[in-house]
Amino acid sequence: MSTEPPSGSGGPPEDDPFRKQPPPGQGAGSPYDAPQGGGQPPPYGGGDPYGGGQYPTDPLAGMPPLADSGRRTLARIIDLILVGIVVWLLTWAFNVHEYDVNGNNLSYSKSFVQSLIAAVLYIGYDTYLISKSGQTLGKKWLSMRVANLDNGSNPSVQTSLVRSAVLWIPFAFCCACIWTAISGGWSYFDRPYKQGLHDKAAKTVVVSTS
Repeated sequence: MSTEPPSGSGGPPEDDPFRKQPPPGQGAGSPYDAPQGGGQPPPYGGGDPYGGGQYPTDPLAGMPPLADSGRRTLARIIDLILVGIVVWLLTWAFNVHEYDVNGNNLSYSKSFVQSLIAAVLYIGYDTYLISKSGQTLGKKWLSMRVANLDNGSNPSVQTSLVRSAVLWIPFAFCCACIWTAISGGWSYFDRPYKQGLHDKAAKTVVVSTS
């Protein structure tokens, strides 16, 4: 009988080359777990930003440096353009128009169908690529990757889906670039992990690969 976890269980694969190995005599630890016992280890970056107590270890130890927020923004723009081209082609092919022209009047009429196509494609694009390698095309070209904060491994499909859904569902259906600016721009001010709001929801960070 196989002892491997069932497919889609969410655990990182043991052969993930990016997975952090705990120091001898220590467990992997998680920055989202409160420390055991009565010890009070020193806080990192002012303590636990999630309000769960102080971290038992530095979760960034053994990881590459965190990616620059400016490069993250540029990578996101690249991904927006790449997927946006596919969205435009599909909406054009299925006669779903973002703008309706009636005589001399141009009226904005973003359709539900177009929003649905955009949401599905953006979420699918992010979820598949990040769960596979931790990198969208934009991140790959700019030498960065998404990693689980607790162990440095590639996010699972479930984690990648949560991260993508938080970012793209509001973008596609209501808030467009405003939400992208808020969620992604959060990393410019967040300390100590430079997380966007979608990273916080999925408990991930973006690190440099160069």
